[in-house]
Amino acid sequence: MTAILEMRGITKTFPGVNALDNVNLTVEQGEIHALVGENGAGKSTLMKVLSGVYPSGEYEGQIVFEGEERHFHGIADSEHAGIVIIHQELALVPLLSIAENIFLGNERAERGIVDWSETYRRTEELLQRVGLKESPRTKVTHLGLGKQQLVEIAKALSKEVKLLILDEPTSSLNENDSQALLELLVDLKHKGVSSILISHKLNEISQVADRITVLRDGATVSTMDCHAREISEGDIVRDMVGRSLSDRFPKRDHEVGETLLEVRNWTAHHPIHTDRKIVDDVSFEVKAGEVVGIAGLMGAGRTELAMSLFGKSYGDRISGEVYLRGQKVDVSTVEKAIASGICYATEDRKQYGLVLDQTIRRNIPLANLKGVANGVVVDDHKERIVAEEYRKALAIKCSGIGQKTVNLSGGNQQKVVLSKWLYAEPDILILDEPTRGIDVGAKYEIYTIINDLARQGKGIIVISSEMPELLGTCDRIYVMNKGQFLGQLPIAEASQEKIMSMILQKGGMAA
Repeated sequence: MTAILEMRGITKTFPGVNALDNVNLTVEQGEIHALVGENGAGKSTLMKVLSGVYPSGEYEGQIVFEGEERHFHGIADSEHAGIVIIHQELALVPLLSIAENIFLGNERAERGIVDWSETYRRTEELLQRVGLKESPRTKVTHLGLGKQQLVEIAKALSKEVKLLILDEPTSSLNENDSQALLELLVDLKHKGVSSILISHKLNEISQVADRITVLRDGATVSTMDCHAREISEGDIVRDMVGRSLSDRFPKRDHEVGETLLEVRNWTAHHPIHTDRKIVDDVSFEVKAGEVVGIAGLMGAGRTELAMSLFGKSYGDRISGEVYLRGQKVDVSTVEKAIASGICYATEDRKQYGLVLDQTIRRNIPLANLKGVANGVVVDDHKERIVAEEYRKALAIKCSGIGQKTVNLSGGNQQKVVLSKWLYAEPDILILDEPTRGIDVGAKYEIYTIINDLARQGKGIIVISSEMPELLGTCDRIYVMNKGQFLGQLPIAEASQEKIMSMILQKGGMAA
């Protein structure tokens, strides 16, 4: 095969940090090339070099694309050459139509006037290529995440893409949407479009990748040919973390005690469509030292349940009772929920879990500022001591507590989120997608923290879209669909098949 891309000896440094060290990457014409590595391994930095975010002159090494050495000075240069990157956070304007989004900045126009007939005609062709049946005039805000991803790919195709880079494209998608996206990548491959797929979902990589390149600590560790031999997830993990993770989940050795949390007849309505229940008469309990999972398909109401419990921060006409150690508690505001001992780590750590432009030191005490304050004034010395204590306890990899959280890897950002809530000293900690978008090594560290909290007698609720994660970390699993709990399974009796069977037989598919 002929190489469409060669990155030779790419080295990129930041003050005090060697982010990329002589990295080599070759992508063949018409292949899906997976790029994997732990958070902080250098994947995103390498792609920013390729796409011109870090322009020529700010790194060492060569980029050869279609046989010619290229010097990209910005994203416009790389896109003009046919290289398009789709980031994990989608770059779509919700209140514009599909057609307007696809051709934003690349309008079909003559003499400054948009040719809408041509725009809609071309959009229909692109939507057909990616398998979307929506009207070009449909606003993006009315599309689910899976369809929004397909719009992003259609937008890339409108730019005559030759090399498509996808950064964690399925991290927020359900299984059906993920499968549809992977099938589209394979279809595009057959039509000559090469792809670089960055993902932590090793099963998806094994399904579609032709070759896999592993980065570790900013250097190329290996490139594996999936057609030459069978590549196991263990092979990939070994190269990613430098050791074998024969057991993906740490052993649970905590003891389960008496009932700690009891929720009775909890009901919440949609904040806009107030006649629709998003949580419908849910009752459950969590014991001291117990990790309880909540399983369900996207749209089942798991996050809505968690947020409505946490200070009624989502939903309308919320009713029901919450008991902690047998005593009724008031969770009507976030402040009261925290004071009662209930904390919630959101699934969207970047938007709701962290102040990204602030340092680790500033983020960790946020949920318990009284602990680092003298009266109403934050004590800098106390703040430093607390931040340093949690940095060490959770092994946050950083240049120091003065580093901004926006510059941390996903796994270390998640550790800062956990530190923030642990400093609030909760009795019940609700973890919503606690390992979304982080690598297997960092996942293991998060699972270890969960076990440690259970060992301390805390009650942990884990909401996860990854069935193996629930089965590997929980003592008991509730199954949820359409706002209701369908039943529960002790971990000894739980399996992916039983959970899905319960959803399909008792509750039907979630909308």
